[in-house]
Amino acid sequence: MHTILDDVAQVNGLRETSPGLKLFLGLASILLCVSSPGPVAPLLVAAVMSAAVLALAKIPARFYVKLLLVPVSFAAMSTAAILFVTGGGTVLLEIPGLPLAVTADGANLALLLLARVFGGMCSLYFIALTTPMTEIFDLLRRLRVPAVLIDLAMLTYRFIFILIEEAGQIYRSQVMRLGYGKFRESVRSFGMLAGALFIRTWESGEALVLAMDARCYDGRLAIPGETRPVSVPALALGLLYLSAVLTVSFLTGGVVLI
Repeated sequence: MHTILDDVAQVNGLRETSPGLKLFLGLASILLCVSSPGPVAPLLVAAVMSAAVLALAKIPARFYVKLLLVPVSFAAMSTAAILFVTGGGTVLLEIPGLPLAVTADGANLALLLLARVFGGMCSLYFIALTTPMTEIFDLLRRLRVPAVLIDLAMLTYRFIFILIEEAGQIYRSQVMRLGYGKFRESVRSFGMLAGALFIRTWESGEALVLAMDARCYDGRLAIPGETRPVSVPALALGLLYLSAVLTVSFLTGGVVLI
């Protein structure tokens, strides 16, 4: 999945748009979703961000929907508990024989949280699918973020994928040898996978240090970057969108759907 995301971010329709503008719009949308007192504004953010990803960035709809199913499913399970925990208001549903009931206040709160998560994830995917990580690191460098933090972020980002790749190779080897055929064998195979993964990751880190020293590493990692100026029409359109969302958030703050 990480390779697919990187490939999509490199060839999307908004590739030539300023990464600073895309990051600003995405983060501002997330903040508006989190701070919105009603569900209408986050749903508006989700709709606009999804339209930008599908229509402007030319991301395949099927791939985008698959990405959204993961966080939305977790959010749905979390909000299901809120439905029964939060009380107050008219009782909408009561389970016979159990002290559990769904009230209007609980349903509105669950809907608000679900809308916030959905809008925030759409905004986050807007950043991830349109802006490569190299451009984000370069933007952080231009914003005068300490170099040591950027280097740590780059190394962490790299080693996450090394960890996933090594785990996948070991797991496939174990499956081919029927290492997960029975429960006891599965537990034993998982323990061996964890031990081997730790050793391989440690060896990969040492190999990276040797490679960096061989290339005269001086304490700072080079970040390939390309300056893209902010387009005035794009900036105006982005500010208009944020102003519209902020206005909707204020006007619909006290609106409840149930």
